Amino acid sequence: MRGTFYCRAQLTAPWALRMPAVADAVSFHVLTAGTCWVSVPGLAPVELRAGELALVPHGRGHDLLSAPGSAPPRRVERLPQDYLTEHYSVLRHGGGGPATQLVCGVVGFDEPLAHELVRALPPVVLADGASTVRDTVRLMAEELSHLRPGGEVVATRLADILVVQGIRGWLERDPAAREGWLRALDDERVGRVLEAVHAEPGLPWTLDRLAGTAAMSRSSFASRFAALVGETPMAYVTRWRMLLAQTRLAQGDTTVAALATELGYRSEAAFSRAFTRTVGRTPGAVRRGSA
Repeated sequence: MRGTFYCRAQLTAPWALRMPAVADAVSFHVLTAGTCWVSVPGLAPVELRAGELALVPHGRGHDLLSAPGSAPPRRVERLPQDYLTEHYSVLRHGGGGPATQLVCGVVGFDEPLAHELVRALPPVVLADGASTVRDTVRLMAEELSHLRPGGEVVATRLADILVVQGIRGWLERDPAAREGWLRALDDERVGRVLEAVHAEPGLPWTLDRLAGTAAMSRSSFASRFAALVGETPMAYVTRWRMLLAQTRLAQGDTTVAALATELGYRSEAAFSRAFTRTVGRTPGAVRRGSA
């Protein structure tokens, strides 16, 4: 994970903030004092209590509110802020009423496994104010309040930990965490196949080979895999390869031809077609975008 931006918000009711959508990122909000509601399009607002952590995955835009319907949302990036560094600001905003304090941030992710895990999360994840979360928030607030050499690096790592703590809490308490891709990882047969594909994505995978890895017949394996993962085995293999390719191309440390060979394609053209069909952009465009 990589921290993208942090904000310490000092707000007075009524207030309403519109948070921007950020691709391939998780937004987090920790309420340290006062009241706050999190509103994601299509869902009822969720109340955040003091000490609680809210994660908004999938890079979605959302609103933070002093109360539902309290005020028209203002785009947070357009409000006056004190920028202490390029990646950290202090926001003071509101109507002069009861005070609220928030620590907010955006954490990006590059690794394909992180993509899959975040993809499995619900639209909003709430984590209670457990001692581990409170300790992390306290340390992060100290680093951001008194910037010292290396403070931003420390805050970034603490933000990573905060997001992991939130996801871990969801995994431990929510029955939905045992469905879909996460449940498939725990399945004795399908999980074995997923581990094999993740470890060696460039092998010449076929349905027969995948079924053999699971020690199942083709039809039984295909049915079980689709029921657990939500897509066909070969569609998953292709999507996993393209996630890897997208990450490597964005890092700019390889060529399209080298990736095609590494990921099991017989030609650069075949790889490029599969990549464009899956990602929606050409490999060259992704690579140029990293320059």
